[in-house]
Amino acid sequence: MSGFGSLKSKASGTFGGWNAGGGGYKEFGASKDEGDDGAIDDGASTPDSVPEPDRPPLRHIDKYIKPEFPCISKRVTVAILTCVGFMVMFGMRCNMGLAKLRLEKERNETLSSVDASIFWGYLITQVPGGFLATKYPANKLFGGAIGTSSFLNLLVPGALNLGKGALIVVRVLQGLVEGVTYPACHGIWRYWAPPLERSRLATLAFCGCYAGVMLAMPLCGELIKRIGWEAPFYFYGAMGVTWYLLWIWMVFEKPSKHPTIEAKELRYIESSLGGSVQSHTLPTIANTPWKAFFTSLPVWSIFIANFCRSWNFYLLVLFQASYINDVYGIDIEENAILGALPHLLMTIIVPSGGILADYLRTQGIMTTTQVRKVFNCGGFGMEATFFLVVAFSKSYTQAITALTFGVAFSGFAISGFNVNHLDIAPKYASILMGMSNGIGTIAGCIVPIAVHAFTDENPSAENWKKVFTLGATVHFLGVIFYGLFASGELQDWADTLAEEEKQWNPMDETVYIKKSPTAQSNGLIQTSLSGKTITYGSVEQPTPPPRPQPPATAAQGGGVSVNPFATGTSTGTGNTNPFNNPFRQEPVQPPAQDSYLHGTIEDRNY
Repeated sequence: MSGFGSLKSKASGTFGGWNAGGGGYKEFGASKDEGDDGAIDDGASTPDSVPEPDRPPLRHIDKYIKPEFPCISKRVTVAILTCVGFMVMFGMRCNMGLAKLRLEKERNETLSSVDASIFWGYLITQVPGGFLATKYPANKLFGGAIGTSSFLNLLVPGALNLGKGALIVVRVLQGLVEGVTYPACHGIWRYWAPPLERSRLATLAFCGCYAGVMLAMPLCGELIKRIGWEAPFYFYGAMGVTWYLLWIWMVFEKPSKHPTIEAKELRYIESSLGGSVQSHTLPTIANTPWKAFFTSLPVWSIFIANFCRSWNFYLLVLFQASYINDVYGIDIEENAILGALPHLLMTIIVPSGGILADYLRTQGIMTTTQVRKVFNCGGFGMEATFFLVVAFSKSYTQAITALTFGVAFSGFAISGFNVNHLDIAPKYASILMGMSNGIGTIAGCIVPIAVHAFTDENPSAENWKKVFTLGATVHFLGVIFYGLFASGELQDWADTLAEEEKQWNPMDETVYIKKSPTAQSNGLIQTSLSGKTITYGSVEQPTPPPRPQPPATAAQGGGVSVNPFATGTSTGTGNTNPFNNPFRQEPVQPPAQDSYLHGTIEDRNY
């Protein structure tokens, strides 16, 4: 039992707290002894010392099985299940790419018009998905989208038997529901990802896109070979519905709504996010800063980077199998297995790049802006270079090797542009993700048209060379723009807490709202992620006037009035009375005149 306890402790340290050590969280770039101002200190890291939070009641199923994975923190559980959801979604997209090769041989008809149909619907719901993710629970939106798309995937074989038109309708519907997934994913991380863990958690989730392609290619190839072209659609449809049931059981909108989250993890997440998730006004079409979006160069950097990445990603997802078959004559099964190698490496690189990016930031080696630029431009540049190698390859070995290294290096770019929304505008991250992914979807719509324009009449090696040269050129343009204009800092127009400093004050002339020089306060002052100290309306007390000096004697002051309350007393240097009232030219307290209590003994009358 002691050995099991030791193993569980090590696993918890690896998966639960990422940088956990010594029994306590060492996260968010803070030392253990910082206490309440930073990370949880040694005393607060013990179960008995962290106050138990108010938890929602357990659901009926939770009384028998807790909604958690053993030895894994809740935020990592969210990342893993999000990753699996993306694996299902992108696996379904590979179904048609491989099944199409068999169908075109069996039915002797072209299905090129089907390739782009899913992107027609996918494009429409990107920006609306961003608003939906801010108004409704993002976890339910994400899960419902993939669950619905999985159900529609079960209908694809029947729709294809009815005709090409019915198939296009189903694919467009799949695109419509899948369009909200990326914005919803950013909506989830708004509540679950501590700022200095954004890269690793987001990349762990997004690596499901590439792991899904990597697994789908050989799996679909085997299913088509042994069962038939319909098998991949039924398999992934059933997998997606099963995943949805697991998702709605284990994932919650925010940490405070999780019934079994540890108090230590809940406190860490909420304290690290601070006021960044507080928004008195939800983003709407009316109050969203559209002008700032379209005039911000950092935002345009993300848009263009997403377009460039989507161009080459969908080029491989939709046409890698066709390229290898047309140029090198490799059959479906061997094509599927070897074609998965590039995506296998990318699946490893994406989360590894996220961990490295966060390490460079937490250690102060590089700023957030530098990390985003280096990772994004390096990944794009290397993939573009290897695409040129693919274009001029003379053998299948050369081509697949260059593809493998090119796609692997592009995995580092996910730690650049794909999490950059959360850096520059966390409040609007879902909307910006919807907009940028919508622009990326435009690339997904254009790529099939461009590829078919080059290869439909003559799918020769020379024409495929043009396809990959165009892809490399797109990436190089993205490198230049992102390297010049990208940023990792919170933008002024997205600093929601700063708006509270601009609140109307009816006593503007006498009482002012001022930033406190420290973060210590009565609970109304917090420090935002941008380093600014926010007051939430707390009023800085005015400095009290100096106390009056004791009366000076004639020997000390030489002619200065000995009565600090006398009005009109002055010297050659000016008035010495701090309480001078120009409208009252008489002593504040006139000298006594009665002889009963004042004067000498001889003057008094008894």
